[in-house]
Amino acid sequence: MHALRSGCPWDAGQTHLSLVHYLVEETCEVVDAVEAGDDADLLEELGDLLLQVLFHSEIAAEEGRFTVEDVARRIADKLIARHPYVFTDAAVPDDLVASWEQRKAVEKGRSSALDGIPQRLSALARAHKVIARTTSHGLAPASLGLGDATAGPSEAGEEVLRLVAAMTAAGLDPEQEVRAALRVLEARVVVAEAGRA
Repeated sequence: MHALRSGCPWDAGQTHLSLVHYLVEETCEVVDAVEAGDDADLLEELGDLLLQVLFHSEIAAEEGRFTVEDVARRIADKLIARHPYVFTDAAVPDDLVASWEQRKAVEKGRSSALDGIPQRLSALARAHKVIARTTSHGLAPASLGLGDATAGPSEAGEEVLRLVAAMTAAGLDPEQEVRAALRVLEARVVVAEAGRA
């Protein structure tokens, strides 16, 4: 990266912001390789994703902010802190996801299950994260007006596609409809959290 940043005009001109769409694209390509089950593609795409980490770290290092070594140290420290049952003699918690979320909330000073969920996720990915996070924080979907989940894994995907087809037939944008419903759900989460405080 040192050589690229000093010898290639394109690489030298990049910023954190100009690289964002490459980061998103490379991440999606890793997902495609995982889903295809192709080790050669996965090897290549993981390298491309690692390049993004190195690129951003190099830009930050040039600005005196942090280095790739700092990035590696931070993730190592985070993994140790969030896994005391691996790195100390602490007992393995009954609910590993809730335990992880609790440690993360304390570490980051978060007061809401919604804190830290990326806004740029697709509506479906964000809805999944909101529901999983609030569930791990003790707010069951039924308590938020979503009813009980009954679809099995083989039915769930087809049910989502049926809903997308129905929305499309009605002239609706499924992404926007889910985002609108998600805003209502997030408002319910805030009310429910306030009621528990």
